[in-house]
Amino acid sequence: MTDEFAGWLDWLRAHPELQTLVACAALIFAAWLSNWIVKRILVRGLYGLLRHARDAELQDFGIIKRLSNIVPALVLSVGINAVPGLPEAAVTVVRNVCGGFIVLTIALALGAVMDIINLLYQRRSDAHLHPIKGYLQVVKIVLYAIATILIIATLIDRSPLILLSGLGAMAAVLMLIFQDTLLSLVASVQITSNDLIRVGDWIEMPQLNADGDVIDIALHTVKVQNWDKTITSIPTKRFISDSFKNWRGMQESGGRRIKRSLFLDQQSVHFLSEEECKHLHRFSLLEDYLAEKQRDIDTWNTRLAERGQEPVNTRRITNIGTFRAYVERYVRSHPGIHQNMTFIVRQMAPTADGLPLEIYCFTNTVSWVPYEAIQSDIFDHLLSILPEFGLRVFQHPSGADMRGWSESLMQRGAPALQQPEAHPAEVTS
Repeated sequence: MTDEFAGWLDWLRAHPELQTLVACAALIFAAWLSNWIVKRILVRGLYGLLRHARDAELQDFGIIKRLSNIVPALVLSVGINAVPGLPEAAVTVVRNVCGGFIVLTIALALGAVMDIINLLYQRRSDAHLHPIKGYLQVVKIVLYAIATILIIATLIDRSPLILLSGLGAMAAVLMLIFQDTLLSLVASVQITSNDLIRVGDWIEMPQLNADGDVIDIALHTVKVQNWDKTITSIPTKRFISDSFKNWRGMQESGGRRIKRSLFLDQQSVHFLSEEECKHLHRFSLLEDYLAEKQRDIDTWNTRLAERGQEPVNTRRITNIGTFRAYVERYVRSHPGIHQNMTFIVRQMAPTADGLPLEIYCFTNTVSWVPYEAIQSDIFDHLLSILPEFGLRVFQHPSGADMRGWSESLMQRGAPALQQPEAHPAEVTS
């Protein structure tokens, strides 16, 4: 058997081209075999340990698979020198390409390590307060830039210092290329240091059609999930150059503002008669107000002596003032209103759409659905109780109003619209 193998080797030496071809095939087979052994045995064994340790989530980053590609590259880089008959240039090219591939693989693996660090950091309870994803992306950019220099130096078989010495002349070009990255880096530092936004904050930026929760803060973009479930990507630098509204203060305060007006018909405003005052005394919320108001008015009118006999000189209770007092007492007694925050019921300047009576207060919840329920419940009651005070809500005339007005005119005996006389030709036909 040994003699036959020795004879076979002698025959290959007599045919150098065939010897080179067989050696190349053997080297490629050795690289494939080493890749198969590493991935089928070592990689699967390590993944099995990760599953046992309940860290299978880390498998998605593929660090072990990337590093396993280094083994066949090393086999080719070392074994290419043992292949006889290859030109020196071919050996150098294969060795340099394998070296560049190894550098690229290590750089990608280190980039995946950065992603794992970010994943582990996000598991902290306070990770949304100070996200580090933007800083890790800067580290990855620097890492990939160094890897690019090393790969180019390896491929051209030159020292990396030669390439680094030329970076000074390329500084202006690099500044132009990485302009957005540098601006985003500065913006990320300012956002983090000033605590402008956090993951989970409700922000509003109308100029970019963003209104929703922040779901991700990266180096270049901030992702906002709008209330219609669409996602808006905003450049990080826009949070420094543009204005935006952050609702975090409202959420942390424990109260959400109600600021809405009832537009009253000004023609329904009048002084209350004695019968109307007696009618409103039935409201328990107004009993103290009406009694106190009546005492103040009686005291004022008594000071007028004889001039107080003229109604124009006396003070009287108005239905809108009484309604305003009722609104203040009703809203303040509502269980959904925050009692320690600003509370105002005020009359605004009259407009063409009526007399605004504004309610300015805060609910004791910041959740959207309960907040809307409390606000609707208050205004449902106030709109329904308005006729008790002789007031009306202002509303522009609609088609139903015009039809009712026309029918009212017809019932009062207004002449109906005359039909046009028929043309003689139409009669004869």
